[in-house]
Amino acid sequence: MSTVSENPPQPPDTPPEDAADDSPDGAPPKERSAVRSLLRLWPYVRPVRVRLFSAAVVAIVASCTGLVIPLVLKWIVDGPVADGDSAGVWWGGGLLLAVGVAEAVLFGFRRWLVARPLAGVEASLRADLFGRLQRLPVAFHDRWASGQLLSRATTDLMLLRLFLAFPLTFLLVNGVTIVVGCVILLVLDWGLGLVVLAPVVPLVLLCSVFEGRYAVAARRAQDQVGDLTTVVEESVLGIRIVKGFGRHRSQARAFRELSGRLLSTELHKARLLAWIWAVIMTLPELALGVVLVLGTVQVADGSLSAGTLVAFLSTALALRWPVDSIGFLLAMSNEAATATDRYFEVMDEPLPPDAPKPSATGPKHPDGEAASELGGLLMSGVRFRFPDAPPTAPPVLDGVDLHLRPGETMALVGATGSGKTTLTALVPRLLETTGGTITLDGVDVATMPTERLRRLVAVAFEEPTLFSASVRENVLMGAEDADDEAVWRALRIAQAADFVAALPDGLDTQVGEQGQSLSGGQRQRLALARAVVGRPRFLVLDDPLSALDVHTEARVEAALREVLATTTALVVAHRPSTVQLADRVALLSGGRVTAVGRHEELLRSSAEYRHLMSGADKPEAPEPGGAARDRAGVGPRGYAHDRQGER
Repeated sequence: MSTVSENPPQPPDTPPEDAADDSPDGAPPKERSAVRSLLRLWPYVRPVRVRLFSAAVVAIVASCTGLVIPLVLKWIVDGPVADGDSAGVWWGGGLLLAVGVAEAVLFGFRRWLVARPLAGVEASLRADLFGRLQRLPVAFHDRWASGQLLSRATTDLMLLRLFLAFPLTFLLVNGVTIVVGCVILLVLDWGLGLVVLAPVVPLVLLCSVFEGRYAVAARRAQDQVGDLTTVVEESVLGIRIVKGFGRHRSQARAFRELSGRLLSTELHKARLLAWIWAVIMTLPELALGVVLVLGTVQVADGSLSAGTLVAFLSTALALRWPVDSIGFLLAMSNEAATATDRYFEVMDEPLPPDAPKPSATGPKHPDGEAASELGGLLMSGVRFRFPDAPPTAPPVLDGVDLHLRPGETMALVGATGSGKTTLTALVPRLLETTGGTITLDGVDVATMPTERLRRLVAVAFEEPTLFSASVRENVLMGAEDADDEAVWRALRIAQAADFVAALPDGLDTQVGEQGQSLSGGQRQRLALARAVVGRPRFLVLDDPLSALDVHTEARVEAALREVLATTTALVVAHRPSTVQLADRVALLSGGRVTAVGRHEELLRSSAEYRHLMSGADKPEAPEPGGAARDRAGVGPRGYAHDRQGER
């Protein structure tokens, strides 16, 4: 094996380079050794190496046992058959049967040796990939299409298991068998043996060319499977939009286009495999035909015994399978190498720093006081720029200074695209700051272990996400150790207790994928209950009441006051009713907090705030990082402005 292609991960809405390249022979952007790629699997294989090595030894013994059959035939033909010894023929037949049974038993034993450990290897690979996906930052998931990740967790891992179960062993087994068989042929008759070995050099060269081309096609096909998976997943999850706007035909066209592209790639792979297989089968067959003619002539003139010719031809025929299998074993190995590359593209993604060393001086309060002497939530000079933003684009947040006193509720107000959602995502480190510091009770969140940070800070977003689980399990994601009494308390605060009690199985009712069996307002209230069930020290609410009617909103706000009285909370607000929950209001504009005060004070002092609260129809001035980013069209999925409703 020589090389396989390596493609960088692609943004979710951009097809991979090789997927977009219609040329089936297009060169990969970069090459790497397939052997080195596959060697990266060693940490997973090492725990089961004894059984895999034993299976390889058993398979080699079984394969070489099959080469004993031609030698037995030589003895039968030149001995009992030539001498007319019928008893010897029967003994020879019995020996052949015993050798065949032994070969079959050994191959069955090999299969038993590898079945369980390789299933465990696949399970370990999948578990590590899933664990990595859970730990990777939101910015990573914003860049990657979910279908690409799903294909890596399913199709690619299946290819790796198949490689470990079959090609890994039989590349070694067949290689040893071919070497042993060639030695036997040369011993039986070195002249005829050289004729059989004549095709080796052209076969090696042709296999090298085949491997390079097949590696490119294999990578292209696997990336296209990821694209196709993305389309299917998005169509299923967005089926209400597809049907509501009558877009089923356009979705079908997109699917057919990607499916046709994948079909073209798979046919190209099939042509390559057919070509190499034809060559691998034709050249040895030609050599074998020459051997048959020459051997027959030698038997006729008495320079070669009939038994030797039978043994020679039988050995050559026994080597047909090991030789013929080289093509598809190389193909499977290259597919496994590209699957390994794709797997480690995710595993090599850097994790967010868990606890870097704090700075020597520590963050400062906007008025100069050290953060360690302050409680609550403090933002000092916070800056943020999306990693994929153009160098000329201004940052989304450019020096945000804000202090929430312990137990204070701060409403965050700003125009669409001003970066409010981005700012709230920085507190629990769903996104990492580009500059500045955020502290909770004097401790920099960048130096805080994420596990502790997520216990301190609870979040609820405008777009609620529920899982295919019961109501209880969805709410308990906010506090695993909470009892049912705490769950009902949280549901009452979110004004969700009545509708949950009316569900068929109450807390045990399954809400279905994405909570689609519930209304938007019900999903939002369950998400709010999840945020408050653990009585968090800090609460970040990104407009969590937007789907509620005014009466339900009023009841939720009244119940929330009990929680907010003992919690430091940052609440993104768009309506005056939500602002009324806050002790103070911060106005975010131009990437900075431009005004802080009580609702009544800002109504008097800030024209922009009055405009936002009044809902008057007035053109908005472009905001740094927001509108510029919208025009560039490069925002990540999770927090991109206007792609998912950045407020």
